[in-house]
Amino acid sequence: MNWLSNISPPGLKSVFGKRETPENLWVKCPKSGELIFRPDLEASFWVTPSGAHLRVGPLVRFRSMFDDANWEKIELPEVPRDPLKFKDDKRYVDRLRGAKAKIGDRNKSDPNGNNIDQDDCMAAAFGRIGGKPAVVLVQDFAFMGGSLGMAAGEAFITAAEMAVARDAALIVCTASGGARMQEGTLSLMQMPRTTLAIQDVKEAGLPYVVILTDPTSGGVSASYAMLGDVHLAEPEAMIAFSGPRVIEQTIRQKLPEGFQRSEFLKDKGVVDMVVDRREIPTVLGRILGHLMSRKTSENGEGLPPVAPPSVDAVE
Repeated sequence: MNWLSNISPPGLKSVFGKRETPENLWVKCPKSGELIFRPDLEASFWVTPSGAHLRVGPLVRFRSMFDDANWEKIELPEVPRDPLKFKDDKRYVDRLRGAKAKIGDRNKSDPNGNNIDQDDCMAAAFGRIGGKPAVVLVQDFAFMGGSLGMAAGEAFITAAEMAVARDAALIVCTASGGARMQEGTLSLMQMPRTTLAIQDVKEAGLPYVVILTDPTSGGVSASYAMLGDVHLAEPEAMIAFSGPRVIEQTIRQKLPEGFQRSEFLKDKGVVDMVVDRREIPTVLGRILGHLMSRKTSENGEGLPPVAPPSVDAVE
């Protein structure tokens, strides 16, 4: 107790009470070290003033990418939760339960009422980007490292089928450490399954665009992450198959500066564009406008009205 407590009138504390300050009101920028007011960070879609792109979940992606932040949730199918009855130091089902609890209620605060009950690392939604119909599939690294398992594979296939059914582009935001070890071979089977789903989208004449975010690696980078018609990447995103330490130990050489980062891969032709997260909707709108112009013409949408024949032509 300090001297201020002694001179405070009785009952004053009970009147005003203790101010409740959220523990996460300030967020430290990993690039500059400065503290950023959380509401300001949310308004900038979690891009810091120094340009660091923090990892985000599906809800932030949907709000930032769809026109007027208006989108429709796509229900994803259920899969067996523990097909191999896997257990190491804890049961796989317990890990899944813990991963779901970790992401908490962050996907349940959409002002339009489009909340997400996320059971695995994938979430999908339908809406318009630059006026063009699009299905967006987001991989959430916060859920077990965005690892690719049966649930993620089924989510990808469902999103691809929805894109074909609605004559929409398929856009995938990747973020993963690779295949999910707790599902063994079943997780590896999702690589060819997603590849076949992409083929269906392309055979329907619809664009498939990949947005590579930090990090994208392992079996994901070896499959659907590198099969897009166009590859965009967020700044300084790590994009690789295996990590730099493993490569250095294998080849016994020091890797170049910025190796496996999006800017390095753009210079090498792996990535088409490095785009700030806040500019992605504008860039996607232009890309879809070009890639879907022929599709729009085939459907008769967006074409000028046909002028009626002149009297002379009729005669």
